Amino acid sequence: MHSVDLVTVEVLRGALTYVAEEMGVSLRKSAYSPNIKERLDYSCAIFDSKGRLIAQAEHIPVHLGSLSYAMKMFLKEYKETLDEGDMALFNDPYISGTHLPDMTLVAPVYYGGELVAYVANKAHHSDVGGKAPGSLSGDATEIFQEGIIVPPVKFVEKGKVNRDLARFIISNVRTPEVRMGDLRAQIAANNLGVRRVLNIAERYGLETLNSAMKAIMDYSEARMRARIKEMPEGTYEAEDFLEDTGVEDKPVRIKVKVTVEGSNITFNYDGTDPQVEGPINAPLGVTLSGVYFALISITDPTIPVNDGCFRPVKVIVPEGCILNPKKPVPVAGGNVETSQRNVDVLFKAFSKIVPEKVCAAGQGTMNNVCVGGVDPETGKQWTFYETIAGGYGGRYGMDGADAVHVHMTNTMNTPIEAIEASYPIRFLEYRIRRDSGGPGRWRGGCGVERSWMLLAPSATLSILAERTKTSPWGLFGGKPGAKGEYLIKKADGRIVKLKSKCVIKMKRGDVLVIRTPGGGGYGDPLLRDPRLVLKDVLDDKVSIESAARDYGVVINPKDMSIDWRATENLRERLKTR
Repeated sequence: MHSVDLVTVEVLRGALTYVAEEMGVSLRKSAYSPNIKERLDYSCAIFDSKGRLIAQAEHIPVHLGSLSYAMKMFLKEYKETLDEGDMALFNDPYISGTHLPDMTLVAPVYYGGELVAYVANKAHHSDVGGKAPGSLSGDATEIFQEGIIVPPVKFVEKGKVNRDLARFIISNVRTPEVRMGDLRAQIAANNLGVRRVLNIAERYGLETLNSAMKAIMDYSEARMRARIKEMPEGTYEAEDFLEDTGVEDKPVRIKVKVTVEGSNITFNYDGTDPQVEGPINAPLGVTLSGVYFALISITDPTIPVNDGCFRPVKVIVPEGCILNPKKPVPVAGGNVETSQRNVDVLFKAFSKIVPEKVCAAGQGTMNNVCVGGVDPETGKQWTFYETIAGGYGGRYGMDGADAVHVHMTNTMNTPIEAIEASYPIRFLEYRIRRDSGGPGRWRGGCGVERSWMLLAPSATLSILAERTKTSPWGLFGGKPGAKGEYLIKKADGRIVKLKSKCVIKMKRGDVLVIRTPGGGGYGDPLLRDPRLVLKDVLDDKVSIESAARDYGVVINPKDMSIDWRATENLRERLKTR
């Protein structure tokens, strides 16, 4: 393999990264569902001919980290050959690494008859069958209740969709036209990716491209090893809990030991609880994606993310535990909820290694909402899926962001206009949730309050969430963020408090109210600049009562000014508690 100058390597790295980005643009613009078009629930990546990650777009961490695992498992499990113009489709979580709604599509790239690379994308489909609309049932006890399982199959052959297979898939989902539209969007994205990689190969030559791919991975490995070597050597432990299984009301522990030794780092999950009957089991691909995300976040996010980043990393996950379960336990919530708690645990361990680079706990949930039924006007089924933003944890020198999707999800807010235009839903409220961010020298981000009314005669609602019993923790004296809350306001005025994982029936006029958790605070709240506290009060993020109780800042409600003498006295009293 001949050497390539560094300028060419960097040009090709940027070109391959932009191929993945452009694939995402194509997927979004071609898709049918608001979940992909508006919320951007998809990810794209480029792999070399051996299935090693070369470049990825800035999409969704839980997708991207698991795509490397999915590609390795695909090449191991798929016994046929993907020829030019073929594409393989699969969603089996024990191969694809996430959950059934995530459909993975892989296409080979051939140049001069030789396999050059693979392009791949993963997109979340808002329904893939199963016991409840949206395929994210909070009370599932086996994977077969979560939707149709697709092993690696040749979905596209020589450029043409396998119509029998397509008919089989869409016959098992509630919204076949939308599902097929989204699958065609995935095909279009891969077709574009193949063309763009071929353009690069034609311009620079196959030998230069292959050499550059190797150099790109070696470069990332060297930078990652250098960052790990800067960490203090030793073993650091942490644990946190999921609040219940969805089937049993018992906490589930995730425990990790992080060992830094030279330029190598090991993550050992011995002591993590065994797999459970409910849907919060996380496939190994999800667990790996959390490790990769946390490590890249606390080292140097400017390191190009590819297979080289992962070479210094060893991950030990006991088979049969909640982070490496055995088929056929359900896993829908593992991808969305357990993935978040895994990152919380990892960041808690890293707070003992690089404290100024770690944030307090974010909201720790994706607040998954699925709802569906039959449209009375058309007689067709409809399904809607979204995740809802919350608070990001406070960080050294910076408050947590308000109303954002945190950590393992990088999706967007679904505009209420798009939802109301597509589904029998009317929004009543959408605002920042006051006093939800954990108090700290640097405040945790605030969650949101979001409510809507059902306009259809009836619908089935699934909630799959966390942090309604355990608060997102603060760091170094920071206080916890507020817990989440899920309510149904009935048309007759009754209020029903929902469990964080449930499937219920809604009737016309029922209102769903969701109050999402806030992020934990960072540092002693009594060290926060009183002027920042006043600004939070004026912005309606902190109440006057919380300003006094949590920050020791006395604000005059008549003119909304700080009483500096009273504040000094109150802070002195609070310090002696």
